[in-house]
Amino acid sequence: MNKLATRFSGNAVALRSDRPLTNDQIAEVAPSILAHSAHESRSARYSYIPTVDVLNALRKEGFQPFMVCQTRVRNEDMRDFTKHMIRMRQHADQITASEANEVILVNSHAGQCSFQLLAGMIRWACQNGIVCGNVTNDIRIPHTGDVIGEVIEGAFKVVKSFDETAEQREGMVATVLDEGEQVAFARAALALRYDEGAPAPVTERQILAPRRVEDQGSDIFTTFNRVQENLMRGGLSGRNAKGKATTTRAVAGIDQNIRMNRALWVLADELRRLRA
Repeated sequence: MNKLATRFSGNAVALRSDRPLTNDQIAEVAPSILAHSAHESRSARYSYIPTVDVLNALRKEGFQPFMVCQTRVRNEDMRDFTKHMIRMRQHADQITASEANEVILVNSHAGQCSFQLLAGMIRWACQNGIVCGNVTNDIRIPHTGDVIGEVIEGAFKVVKSFDETAEQREGMVATVLDEGEQVAFARAALALRYDEGAPAPVTERQILAPRRVEDQGSDIFTTFNRVQENLMRGGLSGRNAKGKATTTRAVAGIDQNIRMNRALWVLADELRRLRA
C-alpha cells in the first residue's frame, strides 16, 4: 500500500493512505480512536461511545477511513483519550476526478469536544485535505443518546452538502483572477494565518508560488490551492519580526488545521460570489 505519514506539526501526526485504513494501521498513529473507555476525568453523566464503534458502524454504511490523526499531548496518560480526526470517503474506488469528497469526523474521549462532522475534499495532486463550507454547516453531536445513529445520519447530511460544494468549486474554476487579484487573495490569507501587528515572515509571492505544473493556473480554485498548500504545509524560508532568518511552520493541531482550512475556503468562495 502506498501511504503517506505527514506531521501537521509537533502537535499532531497524520496517516493518509490510498486504500482504506485498518484498525491496526489506525492504532499506530491515533490510538485514541480505538480507546475503550473515557478518561477518568469524565463524570458518570458522560455517555461514553468509543469512536471505533462509530467508525465500524460508518464502515457498514459504506464510509471508509483514508486519513487519521490525533493531537500530541505532553501527558502520556492522555494519549489514548485526546482529540482525534478521521477523514472518510464513501466511494473508495472513485478516483477518476482530480479531487474526491470526504466526510470529516472529530472527537475526543477527554471532554475536549462533542462528535463533530464536517465536509472535506482531498486533492490528489498534493494530497492536501481541504475543509469546505463555513461553521454553520458543522454537525455537532453530544455524547448522549443514540450517538451512533445520529453520527450516521449526520454523515449522510454531509454527503448531501457535496452538491453545493461542487457548485462552489466549479464556480471557482470558472473564475480567472488577474495578477493583482491573486496577490490580494494571498495578502488576505497571510492576515488570516499570522497575528496582526507584526509582518508575516513570508510574502504574497511566496505563498502564490506553484509546487507543481498542475498548480500554475490563475483561476480562483487553483490560486486557493497554491496558497492553502504553502500555508498549511509550511517550510518556506522567510524573516521573523526581528529580521532573522526563519522557516514557516505547518499549521499546528487539529483545531488550527480545520480553522485555517475553512477560513481559506470561505475567503475563496466569497471572492467567487463577488466575481459572479
